[in-house]
This record gives sequence, structure tokens and C-alpha cells, in this order.
Amino acid sequence: MPAYLRFGFRKPRRLIAAFAAAALACVAGSLRDAPPTLAQQAVTITGAGSTFDYPLFSKMFSVYHGLHPNVQVNYQSIGSGGGQQQLFAGTVNFGASDAPLTDDQLKQHPGIVHIPITLGAVSVGYNLPGVPTGLRLTGDVIARIYLGQITSWSDPAVMRLNPGMKIPNLPIAVVHRSDGSGTSFIFTSYLSAISPEWKSKVGAAAAVDWPTGVGAKGSEGVSGQVKQTPGGIGYFEMAYSIENKIPMATLQNAAGRWVGPSVPGASAGAAQAAAHMPADLRSVWVNAPGPQSYPIAGFSWILVDNAHVSQPLIDLLTWMIHDGQKFATALYYGPLPAQVVQLDEQKIKALSPR
Repeated sequence: MPAYLRFGFRKPRRLIAAFAAAALACVAGSLRDAPPTLAQQAVTITGAGSTFDYPLFSKMFSVYHGLHPNVQVNYQSIGSGGGQQQLFAGTVNFGASDAPLTDDQLKQHPGIVHIPITLGAVSVGYNLPGVPTGLRLTGDVIARIYLGQITSWSDPAVMRLNPGMKIPNLPIAVVHRSDGSGTSFIFTSYLSAISPEWKSKVGAAAAVDWPTGVGAKGSEGVSGQVKQTPGGIGYFEMAYSIENKIPMATLQNAAGRWVGPSVPGASAGAAQAAAHMPADLRSVWVNAPGPQSYPIAGFSWILVDNAHVSQPLIDLLTWMIHDGQKFATALYYGPLPAQVVQLDEQKIKALSPR
């Protein structure tokens, strides 16, 4: 407290005005000279990877920018393999992948952390004139189609699954990913779980030696190729099927029931996986048990290198696993189970911002 107030002196009005003017000048000068706070600074966060995630990420990052105008998230939908490589090279702040890193990759990049960010169903889309819906396929038949053993839609193996359906006698035009793809990883993991022949001859990976078919880049490319090719068949996140009006096959799940791709079907499998998550959160759960489970589904992860994590990136990830999840269902993704959100929180809290 100033001395003149402590001892009962009355401060002259002119002196009050002078002090006030000086104080305002000092504050104004300080505001001009002071660096902007973290909340005021323009921040750009870059990411690359999964095309599976792109419809959801577009919404999430647009909403986040509206809430935090100083933060711009630039995401390149180039495929999970490309996202992994850009993260390894240090050219992006995060990668997005529907395939977890392998043990060998983690040995080479031990600081990378997996954060499940969403989950979804991989649809098997087809283009059959006169068959707008209802086509049934089993995992074994899909494997034989992608092995090049079933080449016509009028093959007895297909007709037996669809009695009474007028399926045109068209050659099957197989379409697969040409780039390293987490969607391919989920799809080939499913085929490996169903077909011993597929597992031994091709296997499960983000990039495999496809026995037949034509390649297209990204889920956008595969869905586009199927839509324009009579007799076409391909695999992509169900949002691409719905938005492009591509019919989706009904598949037989592990319980023997016929189910189409759906958010509840993907979430049913995720609930099984959530109860048995490994410490590194690299959980793969195709052909999950349960009467409602859709068999080709999985998590998608954001990958970050703990040696290069910023506070704005941590803030973004925290928002994505909480408020960001409310946009999932409308875009045909499954919200993360509560158990997975809790595990994500622990992973994010353990990150060390630089």
C-alpha cells in the first residue's frame, strides 16, 4: 500500500490522473513488446496416413479449428504406409494408420506410441447390375476370389450362397490397394483368419503380393474403380460405400450369422478387444466372436514419436479421444469404448512435450 494511503494523506486528483496515464502507457507498451501467449500463437500441426480415417478427420479438424482458430491441422490422406514413413522421416507431427507397427519397426523406432483414435468396419463393395443389395459372401469365397480361383459372378460357390438371386454372368473385376494400407492390413488379416490357403500364400500385411486384380490408390481410388466397373469388387471403409452409393456385401460372422457392415457391428467386436488390450494398445480383432459382430473391422491409430511431441499436439489428441468422438457415429465410425479412452488418456499423459 502506498505511504500516503497508509498515513491518511489524500492524493491530489492531478497526481491520480498522471499516475493513471503513466500506468496505461506502461501496460500498452508491455502488451506491444510481450510475446504472444501459447493460446494466441499460430500453430500448424501436420499429419499424414490413413485414407480410412479421412472422412472423420476432415470433420474433427474442421471443428477443432473453429474452437481454436490459431490451430490449423493439415492432414494428407496418403495411406497408412505413407503416414508411417513420413513419421519415421520426421516430416509430420503424427501418422495415422489402421495397421499397428510391427515388432521390427518398433525396434527401429522405439519412441513411437500407438493411440487408438477410432474404429470402423471395412465393407466389401460390389458392382453388379440388377443386384442393388443383399449379396451374401463368406470369408472363404472372398479369399478364393482374391486368390484368382473364382473368376465369375455366376460361379456355383457364389450362387449357392444366394439362391433365387438373379446374379449376372459377369467376370469378377478384383480391385485392391496399390499403396501400403491399413485397410489392406485389416482385410488381409480377416482373410488369413478365415482361409489357411490365403494365410500361407499371401498373409496379412499393409502391402502384400496380390495374386490377381488391379490396384488403386487409397480408399478413394478403390471405391471409385469399383463404382465405374461392372463386375467390380473391392474393400474400403463403409463411409466410402455409403457416400458413393456402392452396394455392400453381407458376410457370415464367427457366430454363423449374416451381418452387413455397421457401426454397432464394428463396436461389438471392439468391446471384445477392449477387454483384452495389450499394454502397447496394438490390438487386432478381425472375425471377433459374438452374434452382432461384423467380421472385418478394427481400430485405427494415431502414431506419435515421443521425442517430438508438442503441447498443441497433446491438446489435440486429448480433444479427439473425448469431444471428437461425438462425430464418429454420424460418419459411420464407432466411438471408442470407455476402457480404450481411459487407456488412451494414460498414454497421452505420459507424453513429454518438447
